[in-house]
Amino acid sequence: MVLPRRGRFGAAALRIIYLTPAPHAVATITPPDPAHIVSRMPALGRICEPRRETMVMLRLSAFMLIAAIALAFTAGVGAQGAPRTLRIAVGIDADTLDPAGQTTTTVANMVDYVYETLLAFDYKQNKVVPLLATSWTAARDGMSFTFRLRQGVSFHDGTPFNADAVKFTFDRLLDPKTRVPTRFLVDAIKEVQVVDPHTVRFVMGRPNPTILANLTYTTTAIISPAAAQRLGAAITRDASGAGTGPYTFKEWVRGTHILVTRNPAYWGKKPVFDEVLFRIVPDAGTRETMLLSGDVHMAMLPPAPDAKRLRTNPNVTLVEAPTDRVIFIVMNTQYGPLKDAKVRQALNYAVNKKAILASVLFDLGTVVDSPCPSGMFGYSPVQAGGWPFNPVRAKQLLAEAGYPNGFEINFITPTGRYIQDFQFAQAVAAQLRNVGVRANVSTMEWPSYVAEIVQPPDKTRLQMLVLGWAWVVLDCDGVLFGQFHSSQHPPRGLAPAFYSNPQVDKLLDEARTTLDVQKRQALYKEAQTLIWQDAPWIFLWVQKWYLATVKNLQGVTITPIEKWDAIYATWQ
Repeated sequence: MVLPRRGRFGAAALRIIYLTPAPHAVATITPPDPAHIVSRMPALGRICEPRRETMVMLRLSAFMLIAAIALAFTAGVGAQGAPRTLRIAVGIDADTLDPAGQTTTTVANMVDYVYETLLAFDYKQNKVVPLLATSWTAARDGMSFTFRLRQGVSFHDGTPFNADAVKFTFDRLLDPKTRVPTRFLVDAIKEVQVVDPHTVRFVMGRPNPTILANLTYTTTAIISPAAAQRLGAAITRDASGAGTGPYTFKEWVRGTHILVTRNPAYWGKKPVFDEVLFRIVPDAGTRETMLLSGDVHMAMLPPAPDAKRLRTNPNVTLVEAPTDRVIFIVMNTQYGPLKDAKVRQALNYAVNKKAILASVLFDLGTVVDSPCPSGMFGYSPVQAGGWPFNPVRAKQLLAEAGYPNGFEINFITPTGRYIQDFQFAQAVAAQLRNVGVRANVSTMEWPSYVAEIVQPPDKTRLQMLVLGWAWVVLDCDGVLFGQFHSSQHPPRGLAPAFYSNPQVDKLLDEARTTLDVQKRQALYKEAQTLIWQDAPWIFLWVQKWYLATVKNLQGVTITPIEKWDAIYATWQ
């Protein structure tokens, strides 16, 4: 890297930090005038004036040096074509590589390079489309679905993809012994029947209006029975041979990177890059620095304060899109003061969401007005503008609940998972302190964080925590059932508020089994009102998701469920 600095040779002198640039780095260099360099050299006495021949040689040497440096920095950017390895900086490490065990969209995004599902979702057309299944038919009563499977597809271990593999995968998902945090995606399925080697029938235990969309998510990806048997419990950390996707698993070095290589026998369109390296970089500023230096080609969530500047950087593309990711603070409703709804309501009043969005997230979000974010089927606003900021009311409710002087509580947050997560948690803690609630903020790396979330109520240490929820189907069932139905308390599910309201359970059960659209909307509306009043969360905002790429990387997009789509990105 070469930067101008002041020094013995004046403002135009060069400071050479390193001469071996990161691959595909882009640098803008303004060569200094060699004559200017010579003119600023310290005199060695009157007898040492530079002669004409010396000046010519110095000019030539200086220009050769500048040319060499410029060549080193620009080599590979365009002339050498696409890099062999696409390097992507993500904020968190994986907790598991097993599709069945997925808890986190970012991790599922990496797993998607290796595994594939029966169906995919086309967000441009807003419909389910074929993937490993080429077609399907549904019974009129919604109690069975028959899928024709793609022929000529093999798993990475060479075994054939067929109906037996589909049955094996779903039998495993439905087996209580398998860890499936989002099993409610498939719990309406009673059994999978093999009709012939290329046909399967899903027999339903009850109707499910979202079942086809559910089958597009990573959790339901088809795995090789042979690989699963060979790997056993190691399938959580080793995906060797287990998928059918465009890339095969090569290695996972915990805390450092995950590497996948292009599948030469892939049945579909071949990606451009030979390898994709996911670098684990929790610090947003470091991810940005790596992108700007050319050390990576894509960075998830650079620092929010820099988003505006990145939009105008000619060497960078900032890819932005609205998503369904709702950000909230979970309150363990079975813990001490948080058992009282008045206390939980007080904490909602105590936090100025709009101020934090403006000052910490730089308006990369919108305050929520319901437990279910807008844009999803069944969304119904409960309170315009969200919970209002009213510290006076917060103190009043705390006093009514028996905590006139507040209380102390532990508050954990990830770092690098959500936009400015650790920073906004500190801002929330400062506002809670203003009403007497002393929240002690701490953080940990993501796999340990997930391990805390999935502890059962009698073992959990959680009191308050930052969490985000982006659902795989644009339907309120995902967030409402997944976070507020009592059946989803850890370890069975991912609802660490341990919230329980029998009336809400009843409404959600009915909404996810009826095929009557208007009735479902009415049921969701009532459920959202009850949940809002019970306040198991501090309701914050829906974040606007973004990532940054080098300009050469083209075709990267973001889906509404907060996944990036870069498998078929190109280099120009």
